[in-house]
Amino acid sequence: MNDDLPLNAEDIAEIAAIIEASPYRELDLSTRRFRLRLARADGAESGMTQEWQWAGSAPEAAAEVAVHAADPDAVPAPLPGTFYHAPQPGAPPFIAVGDTVGPETVVGIVETMKLMNPVHAGRAGTVAEVIVANATMVAKGQSLIRLA
Repeated sequence: MNDDLPLNAEDIAEIAAIIEASPYRELDLSTRRFRLRLARADGAESGMTQEWQWAGSAPEAAAEVAVHAADPDAVPAPLPGTFYHAPQPGAPPFIAVGDTVGPETVVGIVETMKLMNPVHAGRAGTVAEVIVANATMVAKGQSLIRLA
């Protein structure tokens, strides 16, 4: 029996519903093949945020480090998906060129498997460039925003 079964969107939605109905605020699940983290959204709105990543081999991990090292001023995509500048259509963007951000500032969201995942700046700085257009498919590690 394989104790490391892959999850699909319905599985994650079911897990999120269980967490939402429970007294727990978050779930962090790691296996040899992936890591899934679900957390209740803060604030008055209900909902969950989700992060996931596939466990890679050492060469893939080294390539990821090289992508980040090539542009140390860039905020990378934490996972593959569709990058959005705003929390919903018609809403103002999270950030604009010239804005000052801190490490926890949300600079966008990546939608993966119908779940919205916040993208944090990761460090303090000033937004110098928004590299990726709104509603664009991105790869994990792809540069999204450049900070000065």
